[in-house]
Amino acid sequence: MDLNYTPQQNAFRAEVRSWLEANVPKQPLEHYDATREGFEAHRQWEATLKSGDWGMVTWPKEYGGRGVDLIQWLIFEEEYYRAGAPGRVNQNGIFLLGPTLMEFGTHEQKQRFLPPMAAGEEIWAQAWSEPQAGSDLAGIRATAQRAKNANGDDEYVLNGHKIWSSRGAFADWAFGLFREPGSERHKGTSLIFFRLDQPGVTRNPIRKINGHPGFAEIFLEDVRVPAFNRLGDEGQGWHICMATAGFERGLMLRSPARYQAAAAKLAALWQARKVNSRDAGADPVLEADVIRAFMNAEAYALSIYQTASRLIAGAKIGPEASTNKIFWSELDIHLHRTALAILGEEAELLPSAARLAAGDPDWLDDYIFSLAGPIYAGSNEIQRNIIAERMLGLPR
Repeated sequence: MDLNYTPQQNAFRAEVRSWLEANVPKQPLEHYDATREGFEAHRQWEATLKSGDWGMVTWPKEYGGRGVDLIQWLIFEEEYYRAGAPGRVNQNGIFLLGPTLMEFGTHEQKQRFLPPMAAGEEIWAQAWSEPQAGSDLAGIRATAQRAKNANGDDEYVLNGHKIWSSRGAFADWAFGLFREPGSERHKGTSLIFFRLDQPGVTRNPIRKINGHPGFAEIFLEDVRVPAFNRLGDEGQGWHICMATAGFERGLMLRSPARYQAAAAKLAALWQARKVNSRDAGADPVLEADVIRAFMNAEAYALSIYQTASRLIAGAKIGPEASTNKIFWSELDIHLHRTALAILGEEAELLPSAARLAAGDPDWLDDYIFSLAGPIYAGSNEIQRNIIAERMLGLPR
């Protein structure tokens, strides 16, 4: 792998940096999970990104993108985090469903769903987990029954209960896995889109530990959607969802720039504490943890660059995505736990509005969020089973 950027890539980085410096809001936006107002402010930011054709840079221009490759996407992400730009409220759409649509969708589906997704006009929730099917996605019970509408057109009637749906409290659409009545486990499932404001859909916000309604449980009772809203062939849902999970675990949901930026802030925090402390350098173990976090963030970046290079060459994301998922989730916890150790008792204090406006991290809140990393996107225990069975060939 050539670790040097080409002149074209350097020019792209300069263009991204210039645009972000001119357009990133001077004051941080209220978090998109906190209130409807915060959510809509982030929707407007997505529209601003789209005005510069930055909504999802890897997508073809006809679908609202720039048609650049994954290396340039990684460059974009590095500059995005460097600029301290707002979080992507539509990450379920642009990072998970979008790439899956690109691979399995028809031209008509891509035309219908991708441009408004890139522009933030339609925000998506992920509706996979159910009360009895979390990491064991094959255990879903929600159903999709074939039917005809009054005009004789094919449609599905959806029934079931989804839970822990990210962005479900305020989003416009959801993509969910449903099964043909009577089918079991991996067979007879389809990935289907449905609007969250249509008749028969009830959503109840679920508040996180910080009080933000970042999730929702969704009840579906005889919800009718056109067959057009099924992605891929009927019964192909499991295969499609595994492709989506690959994007989620192994590449797009957690770009390395996220951790490189956090590791740089951690190193700055450690240096500042050493300068202002009488016993600077008295804790070599803590200093080693800072170095380890920085090195692991860089190692993860190199791994993702290698994955991107393989995909550009025509490879597919396979079970090795599970190793990435374990790595970034455990890196995140270690990084933020180290920050709290540096801060000591001060870590328990909520940050002031002035400090947040100045770009200081909310280490405590970010640490609490990091604890969910080994659970969402498929628990790390399940990922280790996948590695053992599909990569190492060990018996079940």
